[in-house]
Amino acid sequence: MREREIPSWTVALICGASGVGKTSAARALANRYGAALGEADDIVTALKALTTAEHLPALHFWDNHPQAATWPAEQIAALHLSVAEELTPAFAAVIADHLEYDARVVLEGDFLLPGLALGLGPRVRAVVLTDAHESIVSNYHAREPNRGPQDIRASVGVLITAALTHRAEHEVPIVAARPWQDSLARIDAALSA
Repeated sequence: MREREIPSWTVALICGASGVGKTSAARALANRYGAALGEADDIVTALKALTTAEHLPALHFWDNHPQAATWPAEQIAALHLSVAEELTPAFAAVIADHLEYDARVVLEGDFLLPGLALGLGPRVRAVVLTDAHESIVSNYHAREPNRGPQDIRASVGVLITAALTHRAEHEVPIVAARPWQDSLARIDAALSA
């Protein structure tokens, strides 16, 4: 059995909008290096169970205002980014814990902001995965075939992708999710650069 390579990073963040392929990419990367896989959604679920709307208003907004699902894509994307900002201290604490104990992990999630990797040195690396509207719609249909039309949701994803790409500009690599065949190699190379 061949020994696994050891990456230069301790924490790898796979950022991107819902539907771009973060989970598949993160799983493959974690497998390649024998790293743990952490999903931001699990942290979000735990925080929602332990907090109230008074403590973290943006996080609980969707539950308390279901009509927000009918908002224009721009407004939904802005709310998503405000939730991501509110969650930043929680993700930063998880990253700090992994650094303190030198516990290799690949974290993925659409609430992860690329700025989480900045200022922490080469042990924390991030990429922003991107994909086109049509591909995001296709990805949604493949994983949630009974959910119905996904155009608005994909439009939100494209807006979030644009915001993450802008935030990452010149400091965090941006990697196209497609073509799938070599996405792991491209993500790995971007994290190692």
